Amino acid sequence: MSLRFGYGTNGFANHRLADALDVIAELGYTGVALTLDHAHVDPYAIDVKDQVARTARLLAERELAVVVETGARYLLDPRRKHAPTFLHEDAPRRVDFLKRAVDIAAELNAEAVSFWAGVRPAHVSADVAWQLLAEGCAEVVAYAAERGVAPGFEPEPGMLVETLADWQRLRDLVGEQLKLTLDIGHCCANEPVGVEECVRIAGPHLVNVQIDDMRRGVHEHLEFGTGEIDFPPVLRALADTGYTGLVAVELPRHSHAAPEVAARSLTFLRAAQWLGDALDKIARDPAAIATLLPAARRGVGRAAAEDARVRLLHAAAPGADAAAELYRYGDNDEKRAVLLACPAPDLVRDALRSNDTRLVAAALGPGARDLPAAEWRQGVLKSVFMGLPLSGVDGLAERADTELGRMLAALRHEREAAGRTMPADAVELLERLH
Repeated sequence: MSLRFGYGTNGFANHRLADALDVIAELGYTGVALTLDHAHVDPYAIDVKDQVARTARLLAERELAVVVETGARYLLDPRRKHAPTFLHEDAPRRVDFLKRAVDIAAELNAEAVSFWAGVRPAHVSADVAWQLLAEGCAEVVAYAAERGVAPGFEPEPGMLVETLADWQRLRDLVGEQLKLTLDIGHCCANEPVGVEECVRIAGPHLVNVQIDDMRRGVHEHLEFGTGEIDFPPVLRALADTGYTGLVAVELPRHSHAAPEVAARSLTFLRAAQWLGDALDKIARDPAAIATLLPAARRGVGRAAAEDARVRLLHAAAPGADAAAELYRYGDNDEKRAVLLACPAPDLVRDALRSNDTRLVAAALGPGARDLPAAEWRQGVLKSVFMGLPLSGVDGLAERADTELGRMLAALRHEREAAGRTMPADAVELLERLH
């Protein structure tokens, strides 16, 4: 099942809303997570009804689905970030804001409206804070039910409700109508179980998903590939829950390069979903590697294809005969992946006989450890002859010996006689060996 990817307008803070929606739709996203804010539908503006009607038209013309987000920083108070929350003395202002958000969500036919608890003020006890939160949430959830809007409560690191267990506690107090917004990054940052397991636990209750990369213990929304989350199995787990709502990228600190970041994000997510599906197929049938390996470039794109091929091969763990078949009938990209993932001496020897620099470089990786010393030296000499960096030769520091030094000296003499030079790293190795 294909997931539906969206992008958060809080990551387009420097764009007019219409322009942001144009870019998001042109890139191929199917929806948006619309953060109500001063510039992107202000719920307190005199012309808010006109803004909502215009936004509805913009979304319909671009065929974009929508969820409503309520995490604007200074919308309610110009001096206090995110204040007031459910936990402050003036909590009714937060409740009023959320009811306005529900009204807007109803007018936009939004799939959900998302909100959170807030940070507990130091002077408010934990018991009182939970009571205030439950009372305020119950009022918002009841109002959302009247308007036919799904209320998605989001656990936020550092807030009163920061984990799935906290959300469950709140749901026990408020009732089953309280649904869940899950930020995939938060699962990595502070949940006690792995991200995939978080997704499985959350699955039955989800009405909204936000997605971004993060590192353990740090609540910072990162571009994909710069944090610690392994996304292919996470996206596969999310699809397996049966979730059909939006999966919206949330990168609120990346507005300075929004179009480029949004483009990279969708490319990454599509590739991660393909790879997650492929890994799932291999887990059920390892022989599927024969068709998935050639399809990797189409599935994840040129830049990510080699890593994907290697990962698929590691997952399939083909035996020696099967690996030889994949190598024999594969193109050079597939041959290289086999050399990197499951090399055998015969395959390494074949690659070293080739004139393809990429195959020779792969052959001199970890797979060359089992080559006899004489063959290994010839491989190193060939890599120098082809101008390949010696940094890619596995075990060079341990295996380089005086015989290799003699061979390099002879090659250097031949090159100097022909008016050519040796690569700098080869000269450095030669000097070390003599």
